[in-house]
Amino acid sequence: MGVLLSSEEDHGRRMASPPPKQTMKERILETADKLFYLQGIRAIGVDTIAAEIGISKRTLYNHFPSKDALIEAYLQRRFVQPPASDKPPAEQILATFDSLERRFSAKDFRGCPFVNAVAELGPEDEDRTVRNIAVAFKESRRIWFRDRLRQLGVVDAEGLATQLTLLVDGSIAQDLVRDDPAMARAAKEAARVLLANAGVKVASPAPTDNKRGG
Repeated sequence: MGVLLSSEEDHGRRMASPPPKQTMKERILETADKLFYLQGIRAIGVDTIAAEIGISKRTLYNHFPSKDALIEAYLQRRFVQPPASDKPPAEQILATFDSLERRFSAKDFRGCPFVNAVAELGPEDEDRTVRNIAVAFKESRRIWFRDRLRQLGVVDAEGLATQLTLLVDGSIAQDLVRDDPAMARAAKEAARVLLANAGVKVASPAPTDNKRGG
């Protein structure tokens, strides 16, 4: 897979084939990941995580000295780099939105975990650890776009990469509000226009039935 999957879809693929035997630290982190993402970081305490696994809080703290440390590990676990691809750069860029549409259709989609974490913790993130991880993740995605745009010879690859990143984040927000995976399709068509305006040759969109997905 060479497209820019959302962190949630990357995560879902990794979770689909868990290791045959996990360490206690891995079990704690996987459980925290599920609960933090689906129910919210502030709503879930270490007591809940420990109870879900069937261990004591002391055991949990032996592996993660604080909830803050567990939150940081959760976000770092979601920070997944897309693998390399031999597909044409423009095709990789547009396929990003196809992967988003698939993720939007999943019943467990709750948006971007990095945006969610920043929104939930706000002033509680005093040392900006969470915000810094979120910024690094978003920037890594923007750079992914930029590098492919440079391969395509786009003059303002930096600026267009930022615009494409905004389309990704905007489609995520729209899907959360509207519960409509087709928002990713609309973002893809906007991306197609931006690429064409930048001089990139893009294939015509395939015909769709315009039915709502998911």
